[in-house]
Amino acid sequence: MEFTFSAEQDQLRDAVRSFLAAQSPPSYVRSMMEQERGFTDQVWGQLVDLGWTGVLVPEAQGGLGLGMVDLVVLMEEMGRVVFPGPFFSSAVLATLAARHLGLEDRLASLASGATRGTVALEEEGHGDVVDRVRTRASRKTGRWLLHGTKPVVLDGHTADWVLVVARTQQGIGTFLVEAPRAELVPTWDLTRKVARLELRDMPAERVGPDGDHTPIWRRVVDDACVALCAELVGSMEAAQDLAVEYAKTRVQFDRPIATFQVIKHKMVDMLHRIELSRVGTHYAAWASDVEDPVRAEAAAMAKAYVPESANAVAGECIQIHGGVGFTWDCDAHLHYRRAKQNDLLLGYHGIHRERVADLVLNPA
Repeated sequence: MEFTFSAEQDQLRDAVRSFLAAQSPPSYVRSMMEQERGFTDQVWGQLVDLGWTGVLVPEAQGGLGLGMVDLVVLMEEMGRVVFPGPFFSSAVLATLAARHLGLEDRLASLASGATRGTVALEEEGHGDVVDRVRTRASRKTGRWLLHGTKPVVLDGHTADWVLVVARTQQGIGTFLVEAPRAELVPTWDLTRKVARLELRDMPAERVGPDGDHTPIWRRVVDDACVALCAELVGSMEAAQDLAVEYAKTRVQFDRPIATFQVIKHKMVDMLHRIELSRVGTHYAAWASDVEDPVRAEAAAMAKAYVPESANAVAGECIQIHGGVGFTWDCDAHLHYRRAKQNDLLLGYHGIHRERVADLVLNPA
């Protein structure tokens, strides 16, 4: 299989890299870490104008009508700069959910920038993120009410609406809540805001097709995991670049530390993890776009390997920097935080490793 990008995708990468260099320098990233919203209307508006908020939205709803491979290009470049803001929660996670649920009006508003959405799926506990949903939806006097807690809702404090995953008598259902105004909570990654949503007799509108939505949400999780992996590939590349540059300039015993064998070994191990992560992520994105029979397996393999590797690469970046790597001024911790939090989002790598085993050993 040929894993090269098309000329159009290369042009997209160049455009994204140029935009982020100008609009999301380290000073912007660090300033957004201290802001409750985590982004500015100016930068978000430019993303909308460029059409990137509609990259996964069909052309019929005003989007670019592109696929997962194209999204990988965007996410890798955003990962390189640890881009802050609600792009993943709205333009990726909420968009994937709305697309698979058939919510055309929501897709149009996401693409146009009229609204920003998010998803309330994850709950406390262990195991598969869909299986561990305990939030309940009950119907009383002609309306649906939600009962439960969603502790990890990305950008839930600023989103215009949220799709809540809850259990009904028929299985998993999806419910729309307008203006959630969830409570902002502290997290590992200061550039990606997380909120806690308490659902106590919360009125909601049931959306999507009839029946059990479990297969829909499994697909949404698979594709969202691939996007997170693509982001980590870019983050790992940037972390390695930081480490290489520092190793070339840091002198110890009258020579650059890049000449020491132990540093060379670390660099090779980092590169090895990055290249395997890149190939696995690109393959999973392609498998999703073409509906390959091993799509789910490829997504699980990527989420099982890439976040664990990103933790290792970012950690080695800190180690190569030595004492300065542990300071706030060094950007190494930004990549380490992003790796740690992405590993936990939508199920940590061990859960997906179990899923790979199930898919391989017990195919349906």
